[in-house]
Amino acid sequence: MSTATLETTALTHEQKLDRLAEVAIRVGLGLASGQELVMTATLDTLPLVRRITEQAYKAGASLVTTVLSDEESQLLRYRYAPNESFDYTAGWLYEGIANAFRGGAARLAVAGGNPSLLSQEDPEKVGRANRAVSKAYRPALELITRHDINWTIVAAATPAWAATVFPDLKAEGALARLWDAIFAASRVDAADPVAAWKAHDAGLHRRADLLNQNRFSALHFKAPGTDLKVGLADDHVWLGGGMTAHNGRYCIPNMPTEEVFTTPHKDRVEGTVTSTKPLSHQGTMIEGIKVRFEGGRVVEVKADRGQEVLQRMIDTDDGARRLGEVALVPHSSPIAQSGLLFSNTLFDENAACHIALGQAYSTCLKNGDKLNPEELAKLGANESLIHVDWMIGSGKMDVDGIAAAGEAEPLIRQGEWV
Repeated sequence: MSTATLETTALTHEQKLDRLAEVAIRVGLGLASGQELVMTATLDTLPLVRRITEQAYKAGASLVTTVLSDEESQLLRYRYAPNESFDYTAGWLYEGIANAFRGGAARLAVAGGNPSLLSQEDPEKVGRANRAVSKAYRPALELITRHDINWTIVAAATPAWAATVFPDLKAEGALARLWDAIFAASRVDAADPVAAWKAHDAGLHRRADLLNQNRFSALHFKAPGTDLKVGLADDHVWLGGGMTAHNGRYCIPNMPTEEVFTTPHKDRVEGTVTSTKPLSHQGTMIEGIKVRFEGGRVVEVKADRGQEVLQRMIDTDDGARRLGEVALVPHSSPIAQSGLLFSNTLFDENAACHIALGQAYSTCLKNGDKLNPEELAKLGANESLIHVDWMIGSGKMDVDGIAAAGEAEPLIRQGEWV
């Protein structure tokens, strides 16, 4: 019997884990029978990883390969490794992952790392290590951003993450509360999670369809500390919810997801913007981000915390100073209404409108999958080694759609769709 048929009031924690794993494989990933799966996760997420592996094999997976990372071992590198080693990463590993994707494997990432893992480490070393990983991961990232493969991201509660979200609770209580929040946001608590996801997916598609019909040339964001005009790429396409990857599999890339998003024009972003939630970037918390754009490029950046890491991130390459994504999310989204700061981009980006520095999604352009890099750039799509989302929306944000002739149409007022 499918776990989706059980009454939610009777579900144990273990049964909810099974539900989450089943939804991840059958709804989020859309795994095909006979398809290989490559999964990445941390050691603390093993209880969910094993259930996902079970569900993958039940769905007919030919092979499940999990790449596990240990955060404590990562810290040991910063304590004892030679300085020159921070410009090096396991390129053979990332090339192997890219080869698996080229061979038709699906990708699933389990999020749940410690948001502040590297907050006390040398920002210069953190920046160098991140840059090395970004370069090595680029071939695999391109396959993901082009949606050549079906992929998804789900979350698992871990002690360090739970302590960040619920600092006033004891460890056991914090972990239980975080799991409850994950189950709710992932619709595991619904009477029929699969049906709930299908209905939600359809709603996001309706919103994206309306935006595509309007063909706005730009968006204007206004809120305390923010007055930002984001030009949209020529031939841009709004997306939301699931999509059919080029391998023919329908997947929902992020679980949870509450956004509709598209590709900005890399040269047409002007104004100032202030973050409304902290950004957890590869083990470092960055708070109070304030950025000014001119001609599409970041020309001034400040942060109340994590300034050095932020600076090194945008110095990765020229594209790291330009936008690759803009997304609209209502303040009434379930994640925002939970009142929780997850300190995890997978969740926090679905609580607020957000932008992303770095690589653009070619799928957010008409026939983008058939265009070469030069053609994509001509339409305004950005290219970079990074893709980092950060949140700018709130209950005080207004967003206007700007038509090609300059007329403004209200889209969002005080955080809600008009």
